[in-house]
Amino acid sequence: MAQQLNYKHLRYFFAVARDGSIVKAAERLHVSPQTISGQLTEFESYLGTPLFDRQGKRLVLNDAGKLAFGYAEDIFALGEELQGALRAQDPHQQFVFTAGVTDVIPKTLAANILENSFELEGSVKLVCREGDFDSLLGDLALNKLDFILSDRPLAPGVPIRAYNHLLGESGVSFYATKERAAALQKSFPQSLDGQPFLIGGDRSSQKISLQSWFDEEQISPNIIAEFDDSALMKYFGQANYGVFCTPSIIEQHVTRQYGVTVIGRTDKVRETLYAISPERKVKHPGVRLLLDSAAKIFATKP
Repeated sequence: MAQQLNYKHLRYFFAVARDGSIVKAAERLHVSPQTISGQLTEFESYLGTPLFDRQGKRLVLNDAGKLAFGYAEDIFALGEELQGALRAQDPHQQFVFTAGVTDVIPKTLAANILENSFELEGSVKLVCREGDFDSLLGDLALNKLDFILSDRPLAPGVPIRAYNHLLGESGVSFYATKERAAALQKSFPQSLDGQPFLIGGDRSSQKISLQSWFDEEQISPNIIAEFDDSALMKYFGQANYGVFCTPSIIEQHVTRQYGVTVIGRTDKVRETLYAISPERKVKHPGVRLLLDSAAKIFATKP
């Protein structure tokens, strides 16, 4: 009788294949590198073939490894579907909905979308994980998340079985304290030239498009600070350190919550929001509900 496939071995292989490193996979799975290395050796011995080629410090899938990786993706996806199907059959079991939110997305926008998860029938527990894009993507690959809210799509060629779903687009609005805004509104956007400006960090997709727009308008704001955390940027703007911008879709909240005034708006800089999920055609009831809710939110103009 043939030995049965060890799914723990398969999980470790999947993690190493995704991260390209035993050390990184060990950190993500909270085990020692020696444990993963030993389990991977046993897995390759069981299959009767090596699965990786070593390129410098990275482990790269060979042809056999790519084949095994594809099957591993399907196996873990089926496992997730099984869990979802069993939850759906039990009306007394609490529905746990786990969402990842990249840290550059405005908290208000994320909250407006996620709060709709409580419209699901039955008892719902929302688990929200915040982090950078790459770490959340790793959690999605390990079935720790149902979907990710992101300001950028999953790039082509990434070895993760996941799909982009466009939620909506918005132009951006620029803000400052009331006194500063009054002097900048009349000649916007040229009035931004030389002004102290607070901008999103390198994790934000907005940064590049915003700087391209500055070049197009031939203006050069004085970038005095960069922020990965959009809420922290708003607090510095509220404290009159400089001008900042957000998606226009949350303009009313920003002016009300932070007491700042709109200087002007542009549709030439676009903020785009995506949901990234393991499903090409979304069947998960929570993700489906939030996709529909986001469409309604983006259909509302400020």
